[in-house]
Amino acid sequence: MSVATPPNASVIATDLPAHAEVVVIGGGPAGATTATLVAQQGRQVTLLERERFPRFHIGESLIPETFWVLERLGMLEQMRNSRFVEKHSVQFVNEKGSLSEPFYFADHKPQESSRTWQVMRSEFDLMMLRNAAQHGVDVHEGVRVLEVCFDQSPTGERATGVRVQGESGTEQTIRADVVVDASGQGTMIMSRLGLREWDPELKKAAIWTYWKGAQRGNNRDEGATLVLQLANKQGWFWYIPLHDDTVSVGVVAGYDYLFKDRESKAPEAIYFEEVKKCLGLVPKIAAAVQLEPVRVAKEYSYRSQQVAGDGWVLVGDAFGFLDPLYSSGILLALKSGELAADAISAALAAGDTSAARLGAWGPEYIRGMERMRRLVCEFYDGFNFGKFVKRYPELKGHVTDLLIGDLFNERVDEIIQPLQAMRAAETAGAG
Repeated sequence: MSVATPPNASVIATDLPAHAEVVVIGGGPAGATTATLVAQQGRQVTLLERERFPRFHIGESLIPETFWVLERLGMLEQMRNSRFVEKHSVQFVNEKGSLSEPFYFADHKPQESSRTWQVMRSEFDLMMLRNAAQHGVDVHEGVRVLEVCFDQSPTGERATGVRVQGESGTEQTIRADVVVDASGQGTMIMSRLGLREWDPELKKAAIWTYWKGAQRGNNRDEGATLVLQLANKQGWFWYIPLHDDTVSVGVVAGYDYLFKDRESKAPEAIYFEEVKKCLGLVPKIAAAVQLEPVRVAKEYSYRSQQVAGDGWVLVGDAFGFLDPLYSSGILLALKSGELAADAISAALAAGDTSAARLGAWGPEYIRGMERMRRLVCEFYDGFNFGKFVKRYPELKGHVTDLLIGDLFNERVDEIIQPLQAMRAAETAGAG
């Protein structure tokens, strides 16, 4: 959506260096997190961002487990004092328009970390970038990375730096001990090395826009994320209340369902066709005003075959993107940035920037990502939170843990067998 540029928005930096210990490509949440945490260890970090912030980006909803990374970044006080709407729960609306029992995070974990926020990404990302500069990161905006430079190494190719172009058109090469690709869905290194793997099941697309004056809850329900199922169960809408009386509303469904037989229709026409099929959504936006044209993202679930190589690391969307169903995007950006930063700092201290050392965090991260992916796939296969909790009330806490974003805890794997049993029983009943 359109953004107003705050005073002194851009982060001012000196001329580009000829060498940095770590070069980070991209100033979004993953890149800013990695850069900040490595710089906190006294390392020389240069961050290169193609755009000038603030800029538009989708993905406004945080989940509670971001708290711990934000704490390490020194950003909690800024978040508490921000205009962002507090988020205390996620709520599900079924295909008939009925609201499920809300999942209140603090009811499960009564502590400050169970409160989180719905953020305007233009403002949140700028806060993250400024925070990185305040922690000693050498931040440059308006710098385009043309390519990552590689040399041959005993194990293949080693990243040695980046070739960049400034706004004046001048090109130069910056040498680096470690290159961090946080370029988002531009995926520079993944694309260069042919590492992308599209998700075989989550072939989804999204169409969204923003509304002013849409309905929202009261008190601790004001900032609740709603997941509203379509009447035909072919997809769902997100409903994310933001500040300035704005609500982000988007539909996610199979790519073929949304577009295959509607090639002649504009995305806006498809969007409103789907709105009519969402019984829980129609009354919420009946008196609202659409603020922006609709936007589209197509076939966006993917993952790289590896998190790191000799001299390089992938974080955030540059490693992979998971379906937005449970608002895990920023958590995965921050968590991958945190884990990668700790690995990079240890690698530099040891004088070993090999793939094995830089990618040591990968297995843990992928296990966490897989836990969230499983819950996403279960939803698309017909998983019903209400039925599951009614049948297994003792496991409501584990489901809430996953919704909170506690993905890196083996304890939540206890829901797998009951999920399989419930699916088998329903399949047998349908047969």
